[in-house]
Amino acid sequence: MSRILFVTSSPRGAASLSTKVATALVDRLQAQSAGVVVRRDLAAQPLPHIGEDFVAAQALPAEARSPAQQAALALADALAQELFAADTIVIASAMINFGLASTLKSWFDHLMRAGVTFRYDETGAHGLVTGKKAYLVVARGAVYSDGPYKPMDFQEPYLRALLGFIGLTDIEAIAVEGVNYGPDVAGKAVAGALDKVSTITARAA
Repeated sequence: MSRILFVTSSPRGAASLSTKVATALVDRLQAQSAGVVVRRDLAAQPLPHIGEDFVAAQALPAEARSPAQQAALALADALAQELFAADTIVIASAMINFGLASTLKSWFDHLMRAGVTFRYDETGAHGLVTGKKAYLVVARGAVYSDGPYKPMDFQEPYLRALLGFIGLTDIEAIAVEGVNYGPDVAGKAVAGALDKVSTITARAA
């Protein structure tokens, strides 16, 4: 039985278009594989930002860590276990100020750990989260895939870079763009994204 990790981050709740399209994708993937879905809603249950306890704990042996340091790493370990246990990762990301929501950034901050999700050797860095498929559903108010705003897209390239660094290189993205250009444009953007969901899931069947 496959396991799908579904990560959402939009602060718009039920109105979120990234969550709407990503949910359609997850529902289809789950139906095809009879898989288990583990959902982490970072907007409803935001993670704490990493701090001094998190940083210090990584440099200490377990027996030398304070209770606060142990708790900081226990949370990060639990998030890493969720990631490693998944066969498929679906991330819904609303663009905030040309990049990620801070809640999603915090999730990555807990996960990007040397010796856990990547390692270094004399040849450089090597991702340890391998053999998995990742889907990105990115929603943004303007059009960033092409045109004058493309250089300001720090969302999808950044997500791909983070995932690739930890070993997730089989990545497919679905964009919901131009949603601030009016209801007609937003409707077409959502419809186009849902059409892509259908194409992706038909190909994966």
